[in-house]
Amino acid sequence: MDIIAPAGSVERLHSAVKAGANEVYMGLKGFGARRNAQNFTLSEYKEAIDYAHERGVKVLLTLNTLMMDKEIEALYLNIKALYEHGLDAVIVQDLGLFKFIKDNFPSLEIHGSTQMTVGNHIEANYLKELGFSRVVLPRELTFEEIKKVRENTDIELEIFVSGALCISYSGNCYMSSYIGGRSGNRGMCAQPCRKCYKTSEGEKGYLLSPKDQFLGMEEIQKLKEIGIDSIKLEGRMKDPNYVFETVAYYKDLIEGINREEKSSHLFNRGYGKGYFYGDRNNIINKYYPASIGKEIGEVLRGEVILKENIVLGDGITYLDGNYEKLLGTYINKIDKRGESIKEAFKGDRVILPKIPKEAKFVFRSFAKELNDEIENKMKKFDGKMGITMEFYGYMGTEPRIIIEGYNNFKEKVVVEIEGDWLIEPAQRKSIEEKDIKEKLEELGETTFFSLKTKVNISEGIFMPISKIKNLRRDGISLFKEKLIESYRRSDSSYDIVREEFEEIIPKKIEISAIVRNKNQKDILLKKGIDKIYFHGMDVAREENIEKIDLNNPLGTNLYSILENKNSQVTVNWNLNIGNRYAFKLLENIEKIHRIILSPEISFKRLEEIGETKIEKAILAYGKPRGMYVEIPLFEKSEEKIENEQGDIFTVIKNEFNNTEILIDKPLNILKDKKKLEKLGISEMVLEFTNETPEEIEILLDTLGEYRNYNYEKGVY
Repeated sequence: MDIIAPAGSVERLHSAVKAGANEVYMGLKGFGARRNAQNFTLSEYKEAIDYAHERGVKVLLTLNTLMMDKEIEALYLNIKALYEHGLDAVIVQDLGLFKFIKDNFPSLEIHGSTQMTVGNHIEANYLKELGFSRVVLPRELTFEEIKKVRENTDIELEIFVSGALCISYSGNCYMSSYIGGRSGNRGMCAQPCRKCYKTSEGEKGYLLSPKDQFLGMEEIQKLKEIGIDSIKLEGRMKDPNYVFETVAYYKDLIEGINREEKSSHLFNRGYGKGYFYGDRNNIINKYYPASIGKEIGEVLRGEVILKENIVLGDGITYLDGNYEKLLGTYINKIDKRGESIKEAFKGDRVILPKIPKEAKFVFRSFAKELNDEIENKMKKFDGKMGITMEFYGYMGTEPRIIIEGYNNFKEKVVVEIEGDWLIEPAQRKSIEEKDIKEKLEELGETTFFSLKTKVNISEGIFMPISKIKNLRRDGISLFKEKLIESYRRSDSSYDIVREEFEEIIPKKIEISAIVRNKNQKDILLKKGIDKIYFHGMDVAREENIEKIDLNNPLGTNLYSILENKNSQVTVNWNLNIGNRYAFKLLENIEKIHRIILSPEISFKRLEEIGETKIEKAILAYGKPRGMYVEIPLFEKSEEKIENEQGDIFTVIKNEFNNTEILIDKPLNILKDKKKLEKLGISEMVLEFTNETPEEIEILLDTLGEYRNYNYEKGVY
């Protein structure tokens, strides 16, 4: 089982590789789901690929966001440059980008991001049929679901085991784009889940902010036993020391070494097991949304009762009883019963500097000893690749070494190098096999280690040790060059494969609606709208696929599209289709008749898609759904929450016991009917959630208040 580690910068890349990561995932500047991370320029990325490959580590390019047509085509030169340099794989969310890469770089591995929300084996197998080699499953799946997916598919499976959780299903969060035009699906999330909210009853806190996930030995062994191919660590924007320690911890667990984790001392906003055991009541940390460190003590009458050991140089933060920050400082003095000491231990009562009067909790924000320990390890450690060496030394011939290894493409790399002297008989003591083997395996300053070394020599010969070491050094240098060169590809013989733009043919628009109940349906029929879909389950988790209504012609997930019993299916907007490449790819599912476009598309982008074989529909009315959350966030079936800017949201518990967070001010472009007809739209869809029949009737009679959200300006 491999470890996939985050590399949001050169420093984090080095940390991950030195700690023993098998693969790293990295972004180009301006692309990927962490566009705010430092990321890499094209030249830096090439250097990073060589650095990783020299140590036997794979590099995965993160392009796991939704793309416009022009963006997809503009990526060609960057992908081509990295592909020819030896890039191992690409992680994608957008089906259109997948098609573009597959058409232009057919031998490049493509992984399906967790942003695709592939939650069952049917969807996983479909991705394999398309040409994906791996899928990253949603964090919301339980172990039993993961196990069932594994039993029913042979595509590679990757599982997140540590790091931040999104409270919304990844790929199904639109709150950031609706509030401020910054799309989480395009790597620009403003993290509204980490903000403070209050309910209608006055409860206040970080009500949408989840704890981080951190799985341990038991969970890792379970995943290993069922044949999970790789585990993934989140943290492209976390500190390099955190990356090193977390990778090292999971490497130990995979190798059967159970030890205490130390990552929580480096970054901590609360930890749990996530959804692994199906515990839906231990996800949220409403007290604080960011890392404030690990709790090390409580304040009682001016003293701190320690829950952890401390030393001079630790950074600490004092908090009040509501977990509000009061003061941050470094420990420059520890007083125990009037004596000044350098360290104190769990259970001690001590006086620390600058304790505020209101302080109740003390958290450690910087662990000096641990950080020093990690930095010392990083100076000594380096990632190393295994090789085999065979030495030949026969009387009267030139000595030679054959060095072999395999690159990440499973291609053998071989070099053979000869010395420039003849082997002579020993005048006194002859050299032995063990002496030569020992010198050949002295690879400490290199990025290699010997898996096997074989020595073939005549008896009674002599060779200077210095010459053996020089031959080894020259051989390793040559092998390194050939290894890096083995990754280079040359595919410049063909031109870019595009889906050409076709001029839009204006359409006559049909009005339809998505409803939640019979009362909504009845009023729509009364008002003359007879094309009515019922709301479906947005995410097809493995344990829920039997509950999905396959007679509903509205496909709200890949499973409900693939297995749908209707001859014509409409794809819902939550599948995030927004470019002509995705339209073209989905033509291979013959039953798809129409696609409701992503609500993050702009009118300008819509025009750029052009004419398509599959008809286009658009969400024309609806209370924008900001988030789709696996767990019920509140006991009530409907709750109102408000952020600090005064925005109101309706939180509803749906029929599947999931939570939907709706923005109170509806999207409404009903007055744009003629404009949309010119843009080639065949269907305007009205989506109703908690609207009453009376509210629906008023809307249809008056067309309501116009509000276009992202359709006019687009999203970042």
